[in-house]
Amino acid sequence: MTSERRLVAIYPGSFDPLTNGHLDLIARGCRLADHLIVAILKNTQKQPLFSVDERIQMIREAASDFANAEVDSFEGLLVDYAARRGANVILRGIRAISDYETELQMALINRRMRPETETIFLMSGEEYSFISSRMIKEIIMLKGDVSSFVPPSVAQRLRAKKVN
Repeated sequence: MTSERRLVAIYPGSFDPLTNGHLDLIARGCRLADHLIVAILKNTQKQPLFSVDERIQMIREAASDFANAEVDSFEGLLVDYAARRGANVILRGIRAISDYETELQMALINRRMRPETETIFLMSGEEYSFISSRMIKEIIMLKGDVSSFVPPSVAQRLRAKKVN
């Protein structure tokens, strides 16, 4: 008798706003995992451009083609959230060496706190390696066009935002 093990992955982040790079990782994560939870961290230290509810809606709209994806939010430690959700993998994207250094530290700390949860790093596609939510917000604040960097529904919401 064999028991089938399901791969449940969490792709955590702020997603403020969702970018095409994020969407690429969601698509690739859905191909790898049986179930992918896109989890928005509720970070009280930051002033987000979009509320958590708005970000959940944007991700749901953009990722609606992925039947095995779910969008959720959480507070506190990622490993505690992973335990609550029965996740055995944390999915993280790497754009550059600087990302790797930060992500490696977090992965090692998470492994120490919850050894049964592995971290998988996916390299960003070249066409997305320079895109970050921070850069998108900066372009928007300077009244630039971000339509080639974010899904259409996100671009529309960004244009509707009054950004100073």
